[in-house]
Formats: sequence, C-alpha cells, structure tokens
Amino acid sequence: MQADVKHSIIHQFYTNDGHIGLRLAPSTLAVDDDVHLLLSELTDVYHAKPSKGYARFIDAERDDTDSEQLSEFPTLLDAWRKGDEEFVKFSQRTAHILHQQLQHYGFLESGFLLIASFMERGHDHLVVAFLPNKEGVSIAPDLSVDRSTQLDINRVYLAATVNLTEWHEEPESTSYISFLKGRVGRKISDFFLDFLGCTEGRNVKQQSQQLVESVQQYVQEHNLAPEQAQAVRQSVYEICDQSWKNDEPVRVVDLSEQLSQAVDTTQSFADFTAKLEQPLPEELRTDRSTVRKLVKFQGQGGGISIGFDQQLLGDRVEYNPATDTLTIHGTPPNLRDQLRRYFGIDS
Repeated sequence: MQADVKHSIIHQFYTNDGHIGLRLAPSTLAVDDDVHLLLSELTDVYHAKPSKGYARFIDAERDDTDSEQLSEFPTLLDAWRKGDEEFVKFSQRTAHILHQQLQHYGFLESGFLLIASFMERGHDHLVVAFLPNKEGVSIAPDLSVDRSTQLDINRVYLAATVNLTEWHEEPESTSYISFLKGRVGRKISDFFLDFLGCTEGRNVKQQSQQLVESVQQYVQEHNLAPEQAQAVRQSVYEICDQSWKNDEPVRVVDLSEQLSQAVDTTQSFADFTAKLEQPLPEELRTDRSTVRKLVKFQGQGGGISIGFDQQLLGDRVEYNPATDTLTIHGTPPNLRDQLRRYFGIDS
C-alpha cells in the first residue's frame, strides 16, 4: 500500500449468549510496519474483489428523507474532518452506531472494526472495514502449539472507502464512496449502507454494459477491419482494467484519446458516444466481469462451461450458426490429458 497512514484504530465485536457485544479501544494504533502490513493486505483484498458499488452520503433535503432516520456517521465524519472531533472519539461513536445496526439486523458475527485515515495520490481517504476472525493455531516460543484468534482478511465483505477530498471538493459527486458488493445478500449490503448513511449513486454493471455496447456499435458503424476492431476492444479493456485496479474512474475523453492512437478513424470515440441516444457519462466506474466481454466469449449451461479469447474465433475456434456448433482446434493441455486418460489413450 503506497499510502501515508495518518490514523488507525480497531474496536472489537464479540458474541455472547446470542448477543453482540462491543469492546472499545482507548487509543489509536501506532503507525508502524505491522499497521502498514495490515492495511496493505486489506487494500489488496479490497481491490481484488470483483464487484464494487459506488455511493454518496444521503442528503435529507435532496433525497426527501427524514433526517431523524439517517445515520450519524456522515455528521461525525465531517466533524472529525473539520477538527471539531478527535479521531478516537469519532471512531468510538462510529463503533456504537455499527453496534446498534448489528443488533437491529440480528447480525451475530464476531470480528473487528478497523477505521483508518490515509493519503494516497494526493487525496485523503477513510477506510471502514469489518474484519472477520477465525480460530487458528500458532507455534509458541517453546515450540508448543497454541490456539489463537486470527484475522480472516480474505473473507472481508463489509468494507468501504470514502474519498474525503472528493467529498469536500465535489459534493455533487455520486461516487466518492466505494464499497464491496459481495455475494452476501441484499440485506447485508443494505445494512452496511444504512450504517454509513449513504445511498448507491451509480449502477456500475449497467454503465459497464453501456460502455461495452457503445464500443461494439462504434466498431460496427465505422466498418473497422477485424484486426482494428480487436485492437479497439483490447485497448478499451486494458484501460478499464487498469483503472479498476487503481480504483479510479474511466474518463471518456481520455479513453477516446488513447483509442485514437490504436486506430485512425474520421470520428473520435468521444464524439461518437456523445451523439448516441443514450450518451455515456463523462466518467464512469467499470465492472471488471462486464468489461471482460470485450475480449472474451464465455457462457455456461446444461453442464457445459466454455470460455475463450475473442481473437481465437475464426482461428482455433469456429462457430456454425446454422447448426449452433463450436469446433475447437487444439484443446487445452489439461483438458486433453483428462480426455486421453478417460479413453485410455497413452499420452
């Protein structure tokens, strides 16, 4: 994690007789190598998660919402950011809000609430994550085996990052909060958004699908040669994939400029999309699995799962629409070995 960590603190949630309890930390953690390692591992896991949502804090007037029903978290965060609240006090009050939400939703899972502020790429951020734990074993100095409670960071599914700089400088933005959208059910996702006092601002999958369709339409209407069309799709995918890894939005103007270097057309991609019935937004977040449709064909059903790079179509892979059949020339080595063993053919 290439970031300047400012503050970090961990509070504990534990279960006891069917109830969830809270144990507050009295002070922040020392900003040392262990804390940097923890935040680095969390950041890696966070960025590796395939699906994220983007949100903004709810505004009572703008969203016609009863202010008494809103979470105090945005107010507490703003007070801390302005220097009206100490970080420890802010984190403790945040932990109490989460505790109330856990009790309200009947969420009984022990773990730790990590809250940390850091600066990265010139922007201030705050990460809020519920870290699950698991029972494990460790080797003591006398080489005996001890049971121990360990963080299970790979299983994190409740986490969000607030871009404090963007929130302050662009209050009308709808994506200064990113959060994990895992396969844990809508109820869990809603509960975490309620805790943060925010609402989802963009449907990333829909925007990504719109981008994919716009690229396909651009390629078709400009009658690009197969090699050029493939270059456009590959370039868009690589740009989006890099932005996804950096947790940054894709700006259509920047995308258009880079595409102009890949292919020479009479109309830029930005000008083309601006004239569509549903123009692309000036910048958008992308969903990795959706954008991958630009460079891969994949599908499953009826006990069959198939996936291959688009550039192989017409070469190693042939499709016959009349008979709805795929012909694959040269199977993957591991699949070929399995088939040969099944038929008793010597390798």
